[in-house]
Amino acid sequence: MRRMDKRRWLPAIAVFAALVSVRPAALGQTPAPAPEPPGQSQPAAGPSVTATPEDVADALMGRQRYQAAIEAYKKVPDTPAEVFNKMGICYQMMFNLEYAQRSYQASLKLNPKNASVINNLGTVYDALKEYGNAERMYRKALKIEPNSATILKNLGSDQLAQHKYKKGWEAYKAALAIDPGIFEHSSSHRVENPASVAERGAMNYYMAKGCVRAGKTDQAIEYLRMALNEGFTSPRKIVADSEFAGLRGIPAFEQLLAAQHAQ
Repeated sequence: MRRMDKRRWLPAIAVFAALVSVRPAALGQTPAPAPEPPGQSQPAAGPSVTATPEDVADALMGRQRYQAAIEAYKKVPDTPAEVFNKMGICYQMMFNLEYAQRSYQASLKLNPKNASVINNLGTVYDALKEYGNAERMYRKALKIEPNSATILKNLGSDQLAQHKYKKGWEAYKAALAIDPGIFEHSSSHRVENPASVAERGAMNYYMAKGCVRAGKTDQAIEYLRMALNEGFTSPRKIVADSEFAGLRGIPAFEQLLAAQHAQ
């Protein structure tokens, strides 16, 4: 899923700023206004900022108050396609997949060519373990935005969940070619994957490969740790995999392998 454009938050942020009390600088006293210079008129006040329901909802969403954001979005007149998409994201963040799916589908009825919404719908299908439907959504979205690293990464994870490891790794490599930091972005805010333990192990193993290619060694070692704990791989297989040759000699990597051998 794509993050909401921060520029859309700016009017809502102005609303919150207006709610903050400005305290006088000295001893609680309000400073007297400076005298107006002779012959100079007082400048007119600037236009007031009026927040729309969407502005308020965007701000609530940014503060992770998803249910309140949904109620605010419902007040947006005529409910445009992008608002349905934002409602879907809120529902999905609350793990209400049924209503998330409905919201994304409502958005696509109004704008069927929005690759972001198609991608988001694919993530719902993945969460429901409808991997074929998810793959179909990702490939449809890629026809619209073929250079989206996020969609390619999601497709790769979907392929790994279907045990199509070679195809999944190819999708990951394509995502890395577009955005070398794509795995770093995802690891900063990770939502629990609804896949089985074995499927998560595969995803983490190939995520580790992606991080190695991107030069993110710390993240790669952490993903390998999870893949080992989930039983997908073993220290011997990791050492034999040439993709991880660059990690040899790094203390954290050697400690990880030694700890696994000791178990």
